[in-house]
Amino acid sequence: MATEEKKGILLETGTNEFEIVEFNIGEVNYGINVAKVREVITRTPVTEMPQAHPYVDGLFTLRGKAIPLVNLPRCLNVQTPDEPKNIIVTEINNYNIGFLVDSVSRIHRISWKNMEPSPEVGDQSRVVGIIKMEGKIILLLDFETIIAEINPEINQKLTTFEDATVDVKAKRNNVHVVCAEDSPLLRELLVSTLHESGYRYVRDFNNGADAWKYLSDGIDKDAPIEDQVRVIISDIEMPQMDGHRLLKLVREDQRYANIPFILFSSLISEEMRRKGEQLGANGQISKPEINQLIGLIDELVFNYKKPEE
Repeated sequence: MATEEKKGILLETGTNEFEIVEFNIGEVNYGINVAKVREVITRTPVTEMPQAHPYVDGLFTLRGKAIPLVNLPRCLNVQTPDEPKNIIVTEINNYNIGFLVDSVSRIHRISWKNMEPSPEVGDQSRVVGIIKMEGKIILLLDFETIIAEINPEINQKLTTFEDATVDVKAKRNNVHVVCAEDSPLLRELLVSTLHESGYRYVRDFNNGADAWKYLSDGIDKDAPIEDQVRVIISDIEMPQMDGHRLLKLVREDQRYANIPFILFSSLISEEMRRKGEQLGANGQISKPEINQLIGLIDELVFNYKKPEE
């Protein structure tokens, strides 16, 4: 499955649709967003790395670049009768990584409305959503959490931010933030870091639909919008309603015409950045750069920009 094929099926902006690559591990069907996939290749030789994470088989070379290979069956604790045949090469959080899987079947176009949040069957679940199709269920994996487990730098960047002056911190204390993020791990880290930086009023949601329900129905219409929502932060990939659809609805509502909207996502590629700009995003930050996110909030809300060193 070449990169050119993937690019040929990119979706129009704000339709609340997405495409997944379906793959298999054992008897279970899984999915990954096409926007995260660079290409799919057959299994290739791997160089083992000393003291690598238990999920990582080693490094493989693709077009002269060394890329870590995650043994996804081992990560998911799944026993497979045959040797995995394919590698899904991804770009997530500006990080190239391959995932070893049994086989890759096809691409599906799906509405986010047809993706249901994963049932809470355990604290360590790596499934962010389920997609019911005729005769089968496809599990959408939380690849961000898997990568964060393997690469501690991701968590560090989500929790590390520069200190601010007393005046800036005092201003942050009165800002009401609406945040939509479906990954439980990343949402918890994001909210706690915003709190620690001084943004103590954060109302968080695990999908765009719930965030939009709050924005459309939960706001006191007799009070100034700016006293209830000063900035909106949203992931792109979420069940029920994605971040682009949420952004489109917000920009079509006159009440939120002047409210800054920031996309904070692992999917900020060149193509996705163009989509966000078309829909009216005020800024787009790739996860896990929380320090950049906080700086952009300051700039958009207070017109405050940290002086260059």
